[in-house]
Amino acid sequence: MTPNTSHFQALVTAALSEDAADHDITGDATISAGQTGHAVTTAKETGVLSGVKAASMVFEAADVGIVQQWQCVDGAALKAGETVCELKGDMRALLAAERTALNFLQHLSGIASLTRQFVEAVADTGCAIVDTRKTTPGLRALEKQAVLHGGGVNHRMDLASGMLIKENHIEAAGSITKAVAACRAQGGKAWIEVECENLEEVAEAVVARPDIILLDNMSVEEVGRARDLVPGNIIVEASGGITLDIAHAYAGTGVDRLAVGEITHSAPALDLSMRVMRAA
Repeated sequence: MTPNTSHFQALVTAALSEDAADHDITGDATISAGQTGHAVTTAKETGVLSGVKAASMVFEAADVGIVQQWQCVDGAALKAGETVCELKGDMRALLAAERTALNFLQHLSGIASLTRQFVEAVADTGCAIVDTRKTTPGLRALEKQAVLHGGGVNHRMDLASGMLIKENHIEAAGSITKAVAACRAQGGKAWIEVECENLEEVAEAVVARPDIILLDNMSVEEVGRARDLVPGNIIVEASGGITLDIAHAYAGTGVDRLAVGEITHSAPALDLSMRVMRAA
């Protein structure tokens, strides 16, 4: 998922407005009008960078005269102490934009960093790490892009991007078989995925032939047995409380991918800082 420029712009505008960046009373009181500054953004810990475009647009919106020199690109592996970006320009504008820019960078880099950890944990299995719709309202496009920067794979972007039949849909339709048939009758090119919670449901789903079978909240042993029931032409995905320490065990069962909500809804922010100094 790659957000378009207008989407970025809307988010940046809203974020700066939320922070009253055009009315920084502390900056106005302590910094002389026209004072120029030099800012350095630094990684305080190891991780993966994401959010460069959003942060860049924040500084541009604050003052088009700010000169930005990015030393790292999205997806880059960062080391503690590494310089991410250097900026020069109006000191008031730099400080007014600082927190909003860092909020984007730290949050999105945190997602990219945690995703990379999951990807590396299962690297020898051939299993992919995919995201979910458990995202921050309004930030889904950026968060899913951060997953890509971390080496993960995007699942459906929204409810119109694919048909994911869950327990409530099965209840409403009457059975997995009826739910798959109803989705198939709907027509269109959207893929069909069925969530299964036990081996009996997996067996029924195999006969119904969806594109993807999701094994939800099963133990590693159950996932392994379920994997053996599904033919190779159906993608198998596992989800439900899969943490970093058990991801490899789940991936080792032979499933094609692990859906991990944690990478977007619970990723800790990556520690980045920005120091602004008066120009000589």
